[in-house]
Amino acid sequence: MIHARITMLTALAMIAFAGNSLLCRIALKQTGMDAASFTSIRLISGALMLWLVVQFKHSAQPGSGNWLSALALFVYAAGFSFAYLSLPAATGALLLFGAVQASMIGYGIWAGERLLKWQRVGLFFALGGLLVLLLPGLSAPPLQGSLLMLGAGVAWGIYSLRGKGAGDPTRVTAGNFLRAIPFAIAASLLTLERISFDSVGFWYAVASGALASGIGYAIWYSALPGLQATHAASVQLSVPVIAALAGVILLDEPISLRLVLASLAILGGIGLVIHEKKRSS
Repeated sequence: MIHARITMLTALAMIAFAGNSLLCRIALKQTGMDAASFTSIRLISGALMLWLVVQFKHSAQPGSGNWLSALALFVYAAGFSFAYLSLPAATGALLLFGAVQASMIGYGIWAGERLLKWQRVGLFFALGGLLVLLLPGLSAPPLQGSLLMLGAGVAWGIYSLRGKGAGDPTRVTAGNFLRAIPFAIAASLLTLERISFDSVGFWYAVASGALASGIGYAIWYSALPGLQATHAASVQLSVPVIAALAGVILLDEPISLRLVLASLAILGGIGLVIHEKKRSS
């Protein structure tokens, strides 16, 4: 019964995380919402939803967040939104996931963690997959959008590393969402001449912040204690796949051979690093 509950919560969290890519892409492609406004509304609605979750949760564990983590959260959210002005949902999700994992693996190496032989092979394939995806060509994603999404991934990797052992993760995330709002409003003011409000886009942004982010993180943190660390890392490999399938079904996005090969290399390589880490421990 407990195992079924953990499985269901994990699946819902992965769908929510993939849903962020779909909601952002739809809002920026099919409505008049601008990227800065989407970011602000996403963070505000996410902060409100997480605050409500914290009120109902009554956790005895402390946690409030901090300004540096909030800045990393904002850089991720803003880079994510502006990248999806030009990137398809599948490509964006893959670049984001690859950058998050590469930055966290890179930090581990910098901190003195030694990679085993097959982990080095996996990292080589993952980085090679990113390179293949970004090489110039007819099916290459737009460079500016790709760099923005890679930057968003690195920022999320930093945010994740800073959040380890910081207290109750839901409280910490709620505090960081709240602190990220002034950064988002400042970005909106800086791009004031490009602001384009749209009522349908507004609700997509609210859904992204309140449901896919706020509720999504709350569900994930509820499932996390029941998962082994390696399983928690491995299951996140499903997020780009879910985003890709949803992009094909809902947005009629094409899947190129380049994207398929890059996905296999990136996700397979990262999966190998995670698997070998489990074996070595």
